[in-house]
Amino acid sequence: MSISAADVKQLREMTGVGMMDCKKALTETNGDIEAAVDWLRSKGLAKAAKKADRVAAEGLVGIAVEGNRAAIVEINSETDFVARNEQFQGIVRNSAKLALEANGDVEALGAAQFPGTGRTVSQELTEAIAKIGENMTLRRAAVMEVAQGAIGSYVHSSISEGLGRIGVLVGLESAGDQTKLAALGRQIAMHVAATKPLSLSSADLDPEAVERERAVFSEQARQSGKPDNIIEKMVEGRIRKYYEEVTLLAQTFVIDGENTVEQAVKNAEADVGAPIKVAGYVLFALGEGIEKQESDFAAEVAAAAGTA
Repeated sequence: MSISAADVKQLREMTGVGMMDCKKALTETNGDIEAAVDWLRSKGLAKAAKKADRVAAEGLVGIAVEGNRAAIVEINSETDFVARNEQFQGIVRNSAKLALEANGDVEALGAAQFPGTGRTVSQELTEAIAKIGENMTLRRAAVMEVAQGAIGSYVHSSISEGLGRIGVLVGLESAGDQTKLAALGRQIAMHVAATKPLSLSSADLDPEAVERERAVFSEQARQSGKPDNIIEKMVEGRIRKYYEEVTLLAQTFVIDGENTVEQAVKNAEADVGAPIKVAGYVLFALGEGIEKQESDFAAEVAAAAGTA
């Protein structure tokens, strides 16, 4: 039978489920909207859709490394309890591997075939939402590659191999010893997880962020009452200090506590057997930038009891 667009729209508004699934539900139930709602509920789809407006700021970051390429993904859930669920861990682990093929494109990753299920990654998440009972979102993904060299990786607060709350990839370009390069890359990745630099070098910093800092430093320096030429030198000194604090290559390497990261890389060249260039890094901190909802538990209980 023919399913009208109006019926599909109505079912979608009733359940929050995607158009294709709504159309399939109506086809399976001969256009009966109420039966279609039940059909979607029986498949777990309507249940999943109702959870889609919940804030998901927990979950896991996953990393997959293959040779001189690596991928990192973040998949969120509502509570950290889900991070210990084996089904959820499997989704994150496989998604990280699939992100290599999708070249870090989230849309392409969501449409990729999830191993052994006949479903896409997005559909597998929907299945997990229905089974586990929490909203989950495929938030972001990235891929790092070097033509020659190695990718160092590190997962902080790891609960399983390649899975944790913070993930870092560091690309090192070099013709030197691959094993030693990977070890150095891991150390730098650990440093990135600890210090969370804003950029690789001062050249990569957001100019607007630098100007904001300069304006703050200038105002602070003017309050000293010193002459303009002295103020200018004071501001430039503060800007240099700012670069040392927020750019990876200028930061003091946490592994040795003495050299800058740039100098530590230079020092490692003799051991590696060739010049080394830090090509870049990727840092995913779980839930970073997601506005978490604060709830008043007492108010929720009162409301549920009808006393509020």
